[in-house]
Amino acid sequence: MPPCSPLRAGTHSTRVPCNICFIYFPDWASLTLGVFVCQACSLLHRSIPHISRVKSVQDTWDASEVELMAAMGNTAAKAKYEQKVPAFYYRPTHTDCKLLREQWIRAKYERNEFEFIEKQEPYSAGYREGFLWKRGRDNGQFLSRKFILSEREGALKYFNKQDARDPKAVMKIETLNATFQPAKIGNPCGLQITYLKDNSTRNIFVYHSDAKEMVDWFNAIRAARFHYLQVAFPGASDEELVPKLTRNFMKEGFMEKTGPKHTEGFKKRWFTMDDRRLMYFKDPLDAYARGEVFIGSKENSYTVLSGLPPSTQGYHWNHGITIVTPDRKFLFACETEAEQRDWIAAFQRVINRPMRPQEYAGVKKRAHFFLFCF
Repeated sequence: MPPCSPLRAGTHSTRVPCNICFIYFPDWASLTLGVFVCQACSLLHRSIPHISRVKSVQDTWDASEVELMAAMGNTAAKAKYEQKVPAFYYRPTHTDCKLLREQWIRAKYERNEFEFIEKQEPYSAGYREGFLWKRGRDNGQFLSRKFILSEREGALKYFNKQDARDPKAVMKIETLNATFQPAKIGNPCGLQITYLKDNSTRNIFVYHSDAKEMVDWFNAIRAARFHYLQVAFPGASDEELVPKLTRNFMKEGFMEKTGPKHTEGFKKRWFTMDDRRLMYFKDPLDAYARGEVFIGSKENSYTVLSGLPPSTQGYHWNHGITIVTPDRKFLFACETEAEQRDWIAAFQRVINRPMRPQEYAGVKKRAHFFLFCF
């Protein structure tokens, strides 16, 4: 250990988590902000050198630098820079995309958004209007489209033409979800928005060239959802509502599937596990799922098994999965054993969780949709 470092000086506890993504054992620090951060977040801090200058705790430190760290530290910094974070604002973790983590850092330290409420207007006003690049459903081209989010109307709308009076689509806040998908969309600011249309999930894919603009849209959607849920569930606490604002998918990837008779050939499809709904698409960027199946709980006779029945016909990948429901068996195949393990673990987490009363309502409507789509 260097003769003069925050470790030796006692200002750095080995159990203090990173000030941004809460990973323990951070071994970097911001000299100018007085906070300890993990290596991944230290790289993000380097993108704002006018605000934050980082240094390894293993390096030699001047006494004045150690004193600065002792004077601030993660707890004091959190109290200062996060004093007015709205309940709905998304706090990223180490598993989130770079965009969310970097904008969280900039919002805290560069723009001071959580010290001055007036700086939160772009995502907390209850109304937002602007242009986003939206992927066309049929041609796959991204075109500029006008979007309006209105809490008063309870909807997010977009228009194909700037002067159009009627929207192309109206997405009710009640069923709205948003999740960043930079790899899938092929853009670091790529956002996937989903909503229910005629009891089926509709996907739209958007991005904006300005990172702050895209994250502001994301948090505006979360704010609208938060205020909707506050009205819908007046007795619920913020802690109960916040996890329901937006959600990331539990698991996505390619698998092969066969039809309901188990005699059809296996076909490669893109699968998305969204809570209890397993949807599949011909292409990851399809607007609509070709089918979906509801995954219930073990109390309702749902199970997941490794492998396929011996009678399974047709060529398929080697690593099979069988989902047993009260009505039938669903057969899938994964390309690798690792993918098989990951999918089984995702299914098992859902099956092990008891069903909530409201989840029973959609079972009969959705459970058989998968049977008729291939």
